[in-house]
Amino acid sequence: MRHLETFRLIEEVARAGSIRKAAEDINITSSALNRRIQRFEEEFGSQIFERLPHGVRLNTAGELLVQHYRAQRSELARVQSQVADLSGARRGHVSIACSQALIPYFLPEQISAYRAEHPGVTFSVRVRDRAAAERDLSQFESDLALVFEPVHMVDFEVIASAPQPVCAMLATDHPLARKDGPVRLHDCLAYPHVLPTREYGVRHLLDSATRGRSVSLGPVVESSSFEFMRHYVMHEQAVGFQIPIGLKRDLSSNIAVREVSRRDLPAGTLFLGYMKGRTLPVASARFAMQLASAISV
Repeated sequence: MRHLETFRLIEEVARAGSIRKAAEDINITSSALNRRIQRFEEEFGSQIFERLPHGVRLNTAGELLVQHYRAQRSELARVQSQVADLSGARRGHVSIACSQALIPYFLPEQISAYRAEHPGVTFSVRVRDRAAAERDLSQFESDLALVFEPVHMVDFEVIASAPQPVCAMLATDHPLARKDGPVRLHDCLAYPHVLPTREYGVRHLLDSATRGRSVSLGPVVESSSFEFMRHYVMHEQAVGFQIPIGLKRDLSSNIAVREVSRRDLPAGTLFLGYMKGRTLPVASARFAMQLASAISV
């Protein structure tokens, strides 16, 4: 598999933006790495890097080549997974891009349950916003994506989906925490509120629900961390927002959770999928089936 090693070196150079920096990262001399790249370009019949005053970057031919390499690497992993499965080894690797909400509780439970049955399977979990998760699939960085309100879905093959209403997170002594049942969005926004940044699905739903309405968003804090927002509401009489899958059922007594009325804020959708046209490795396909069952409950 010598050609795959050469492709790996090319990808390292592309990532580093410099032959010298890539050589340092992978612990070989820059002259040896440069010769390897030049030899490949001669055999390939085209230059793949544009030489810049302070580094290199992939040209169009190089970008096509790296995309091909990633597809081949993914296909090889699938075949290796199938062979291991035939032998009964139950080995493989699952890479998944996911929304932040899945990180604290849902995915740790799901991965540990899967590994209890298949301890030879390893995992990579990458936190991605809804656009970056789809990009990961197209670049073969992840096998699966589990994201709330994805953006494009052009090349997204849906395995399963589940509605997720938006919930208000409140300190237990907050006035809205004493209300039974759903709370109204205009009541939530009458208090100081903390919001996720615009690349996240919860913010997209809030923006859509308030666009052209008399009620408007005016966050006192914006953050890309839902964990930060969950803790922040314990320090100020503020309201945060999250979807149920990101909230543990036995939350600390310092936090109350109330669903926001769907009359004001329709539920969003959590999607599980992979890149269209791709055949998933055995381990990834099986884990996807487990996730599909779990989110459909």
